[in-house]
Amino acid sequence: MITSGPTRQYLDPVRYISNASSGRMGAALATAALQLGHEVVIVSGPVPTVYPAGAQVIPVVTTDEMLAASQEWFARCDGAIGAAAPCDYMPKIVETQKIAKTGGPLTLQLIETPDVVATLGQTKRDDQWVVGFALETNDRRFRATVKLEKKHCDMIISNGPIAMDSDVNDVELLDTAGEVIARVEGTKQKVADVLMTEIDRRLIRKTPAPPL
Repeated sequence: MITSGPTRQYLDPVRYISNASSGRMGAALATAALQLGHEVVIVSGPVPTVYPAGAQVIPVVTTDEMLAASQEWFARCDGAIGAAAPCDYMPKIVETQKIAKTGGPLTLQLIETPDVVATLGQTKRDDQWVVGFALETNDRRFRATVKLEKKHCDMIISNGPIAMDSDVNDVELLDTAGEVIARVEGTKQKVADVLMTEIDRRLIRKTPAPPL
C-alpha cells in the first residue's frame, strides 16, 4: 500500500488548508512496485496526477479519511509506504457557512491531525513493514532519524522541499539504525526505482546485500 498526495482540511464549505504535494512520488513508487511484480493499492488525496493502470486507487480528501482508508487496506497488505503529505493541522471549528470578509484579521485555532504513518507503524503485525517519508527543510538526516524511531518505521526516506510539486527529488533511505543505505537524486521515477529495489530486497524478499 502506498499513501500519496496531500489532504485537505476545510475551514468552511469553500476554503481549505492543504499543501503542494502532487502525488508524483507516489505514482512513481507504484509504477516501480508494479514492475517488480507486486500488487499495489494507493490511498490518495486530491491530485491531478494519473496513477498507473495496474494500481487500485482509493480516493480520500481529509487526513481522517486517509487514516481510516489506510488502516482498512493496510490490514490486507504486506507493507506500507507513506509517500503522502497529509495536513498536520486542521481547524478546531469548521464553519458551516462561508466565512465572510470583515476587513480585519482572521484568527484560526488549529489542532493536530492524526499521524497516518505513526498509527500504521504502531499497529503493524510482526509480518508487516512500514516505510515513512520525512520532508524537512533543515537537519534532514537527524530529523528523519527521530521520526524513524517515533513512528516505528522499518525504513525512512529523507527528502527536502524540492520534492513538492516537482518532477525531481533528492533522497536518502535510512534503515532502523539510522544508517544511510541508499542516496539518489534525479527524476522521481529514477528515485522510485532505486527506493523500491531496496525496499523489495530488504523488507519483502529479505535477501542479503550484494558483495561490494
